[in-house]
Amino acid sequence: MNEVFHLAKLIPAKAKKHADQIAVRFRDYTDATWKGITWAELEGAENLVAAALLQYGIKHGDRVGIFSQNKPECIYCESAIYSLRAVGVPFYATSTTAQIEYIIKDAAIKLLFVGEQYQYDRAFEALQDNCGLQKIVIFDTEVRLNRNDNSSVYLKDFMHSGLIADLKSEVQAIRKSCDLSDLANILYTSGTTGNPKGVMLLHSNFHEIIRVMNFKLKNVIDKNQSSLSFLPMTHIFEKAWSYYCMTNDVRVDILLRPGDVQMAIKEVRPNFMCNVPRFWEKVYAGVQGVLNGFSPFMQKIVAFGIRIGEKYHWTYRRQNKHVPPHIFLLYWMFKTVIFNMVQRKVGLNNGVMFPIAGAKLNDNVCKFMRSIGIPVCYGYGLTESTATVTCFDDYHFKLGSVGTAVEGLEIKISDEGEVLLKGKTITPGYYNRPDANAESFTEDGYFRTGDCGYLDEEGHLFLTDRLKDLFKTSNGKYIAPQMIETALENDRYIDNAVIIGDQRKFVSAIIVPAFAEMESLIKDLGITNLSADDMQACVKDPRIYQFIENRIRLVQKDMANFEQVRRFILLPEAFSMEKGELTNTLKAKRKVIINNHLEEIDALYEI
Repeated sequence: MNEVFHLAKLIPAKAKKHADQIAVRFRDYTDATWKGITWAELEGAENLVAAALLQYGIKHGDRVGIFSQNKPECIYCESAIYSLRAVGVPFYATSTTAQIEYIIKDAAIKLLFVGEQYQYDRAFEALQDNCGLQKIVIFDTEVRLNRNDNSSVYLKDFMHSGLIADLKSEVQAIRKSCDLSDLANILYTSGTTGNPKGVMLLHSNFHEIIRVMNFKLKNVIDKNQSSLSFLPMTHIFEKAWSYYCMTNDVRVDILLRPGDVQMAIKEVRPNFMCNVPRFWEKVYAGVQGVLNGFSPFMQKIVAFGIRIGEKYHWTYRRQNKHVPPHIFLLYWMFKTVIFNMVQRKVGLNNGVMFPIAGAKLNDNVCKFMRSIGIPVCYGYGLTESTATVTCFDDYHFKLGSVGTAVEGLEIKISDEGEVLLKGKTITPGYYNRPDANAESFTEDGYFRTGDCGYLDEEGHLFLTDRLKDLFKTSNGKYIAPQMIETALENDRYIDNAVIIGDQRKFVSAIIVPAFAEMESLIKDLGITNLSADDMQACVKDPRIYQFIENRIRLVQKDMANFEQVRRFILLPEAFSMEKGELTNTLKAKRKVIINNHLEEIDALYEI
């Protein structure tokens, strides 16, 4: 594996070693092609931005914001910030004016890079509100400036000012003085409640996570591979993974518009791609739709093939055991004829490893993907741990767990069942939040994750719930909602579930059915007066409701009586960010969802 670089020195070191190698690509929407940028071109851009920032007055410790969707500019502008020993503060591209104003004030940001029109408009509104912001630097030259804007500048002009200033030697001197103890980022968590907290990450945190991932993935990563970057680079999962790839000469293909990911996957056919469980649930539903389109005879053949795939991957390969010749031959046949066809259809045929984190992964989805040869790798991480805490190993991983810890990170379970962490990847604390720091660390220095779980005898971590999500019914029974939600979401006909019951007399739920299964469900139930296109009618139909109720009873047959869902609401549409029901990383905001459906919930308890 290559040397692990301080992030301020990564691009210059790579440019010196192989200047003409393509480091990153981006999708050019003008001609629908992927354009490459070499290490030498990245270094040139980084030096010009650094010189312009230095001329503007940015110095060691200053905070500089980046408010953009994924673009190559995010990489070399952030590297330029690092080169001055300044601090990068990324914003989610969908943030509102109020959200960015809070962060601008909290982090005392005077200069903000923005991507496209939406980000510029929000930033200019913040500029007008006297939040402390002084200058906006715009990536996209198509952005239309407000007629009253006299302080914003396009990035190309900002870089030209850096060229004229000719401060290359000064930038190099500062870069040479960079130290791993420097603060690299303040990452404001999207959070499910309250104002976001700014997680401080040092360059030493990134240095350590890259080191341990080199150790963890020593048999996986190789040169001349590619990784598709479509999760927000604001998020630590994508950010840390992208830097890890760049350190190891893996090309990063950057997608501007995340909604185009399915198209981009087919164009790029990546070896790697970070993603959240929700994406793979959609892929699973899509693949199931393809398979359901086969004739009944072929469906039986495919079902047999998937069972062979399960034996091959789960019974033998997962346990690092010799595969019996007849299983190997049958798997090879199904892989060649069917599985490869499915993988090519969705663009995943070159997959080496697809890391998944950010939420609970449905066990059925995980098992299915592995069984047909799509190498999903489930894990667990936090912004506060510089991403990865645990992930699946090459062998002996366990379904239902989130894998084993990365090397050098210590996991301990508190008396309350909370997962505690200690190691070199853990944040030194929250910016400007001594109160949160006091609450978040134990007296002996462990970070409180807020997640409940347990370690088995082999070191596999199993997560059960969020500590703050635990509640009591009015009968005094403790309920772990995520455990019940996960069990329900493992059912193929249930997409999402939110459990309710805090100070209520029994447990109820808000259910989003699996819309992809609705057409076949209607057919299987022999319903002739319903269309899957009319979800309002579907969720109100008593036959559909009764079917879902039976599925829920089946799922929770082994749960304690007080944990079982007695009544539920079926929704005609999925949870959405637009309604404030999901975070930027697609985690359900329980309180928002409950408040959005409070009248319907109250009606459940009046029956």
